Amino acid sequence: MSTPLLEVSGLQAGYGDVTVLRGIDLTVDRGQMVALIGANGAGKTTLLRSLSGLVRATGGQARLDGVALQGLAPHRIVEAGFVQSPEGKQLFTDMSVQENLMVGAHNARARALRQQTLAEVFDIFPILAERRSQRAGTLSGGQQQMVAVGRALMAKPQLLALDEPSLGLAPIMADRLFESIGRIRALGISVLVIEQNVFKVLQMADRGYVMENGVIEMSGTGSELLRNERLRSSYLGL
Repeated sequence: MSTPLLEVSGLQAGYGDVTVLRGIDLTVDRGQMVALIGANGAGKTTLLRSLSGLVRATGGQARLDGVALQGLAPHRIVEAGFVQSPEGKQLFTDMSVQENLMVGAHNARARALRQQTLAEVFDIFPILAERRSQRAGTLSGGQQQMVAVGRALMAKPQLLALDEPSLGLAPIMADRLFESIGRIRALGISVLVIEQNVFKVLQMADRGYVMENGVIEMSGTGSELLRNERLRSSYLGL
């Protein structure tokens, strides 16, 4: 049996005296798409920020491809292969699409491969190739989200973490983005995604975890969770 790419065990983290994560256990296998769902305030973004080194873990452990992430600086975690595309895009709006993408290729391994990776990003998001010289701030919301995901891909992740990628997008743009996530998986990149479109993301996911109040309350394959009566009632309104 192969070792998971990401292993999270008993992870605890928070802000100051406030504990948000209360012992998270989670795994992502190589090539898998794993969905993380739950209500606002459940601790999902705090989990990604803790894995990214932006919030200090106070207990437990997380390992990526055997490398312990605790105590590493955020840029070292990116170099190890855990790359997050944060909620809200956070682009440099006065810079061009291509300049924003190149910002992602700042570590030495990614920098050496940046032209090859740029071609892969343009293949996944053809509209960005057409708009490569356009200021990022003049793009539509969906196109800006594509830039944000593409920028994360430029860092050559082993595991790409997406925080609410379809938030605020028109349904047709959200569908295109989910199609692109499928193409990213085809490159062999594992994906951990926080997403409010529970039905869509669980249809695609190999595995899902449901967070409530800083703990994992349910887990299973995407299809198992879609059949779960409690989840259907609480998150799908069925």
